[in-house]
Amino acid sequence: MRDPEPTGGQSGGAAGTSALRTSIALDGDGTAIAHARRMAVAFLTRAQSEHGVRLSQRGMDLTQLVVSELVTNARKYAPGPARMDLSIDGDVVEVAVWDSDPVLPVARAADAGRVGQHGLEIVMAVSQGFSAQREDVGKRITARIGLADDTRTAGADTRPAGAESRPAGQDRSSI
Repeated sequence: MRDPEPTGGQSGGAAGTSALRTSIALDGDGTAIAHARRMAVAFLTRAQSEHGVRLSQRGMDLTQLVVSELVTNARKYAPGPARMDLSIDGDVVEVAVWDSDPVLPVARAADAGRVGQHGLEIVMAVSQGFSAQREDVGKRITARIGLADDTRTAGADTRPAGAESRPAGQDRSSI
């Protein structure tokens, strides 16, 4: 695993931050989830202090929650390697987790009696955008989270061609 290093320059976005990004290979051991969360915090803190990215405590907390849920799912359901990419585009952080399992996740219908398996529901509820797409090997799950308390959903669809997606907050029984 490598330390977070925002890379890139000032190439656009609301705060000139569209090129800030970092990646991490996630080991299969039990420390991957906590390490991914720490990496996300370090990345956002550095983006704020060195590049002036607007960041609220809520944005930081939601990013950590989404990182935890997506990395947990990758480690739990996919054999082999996994990778997390973080990038900032204006007032939004994009959290993308790739794993080796090509099966796309399915959000289950709400069930107050079900214990566990609510992670995808949570990610979709707190994200401004969500997509799941198959890759040549495995899949990539991406969530977009507002960093500032006043961040609004821009409504622009920035998914790659062929991605399966639904706007966050809409009723859906599967992706």
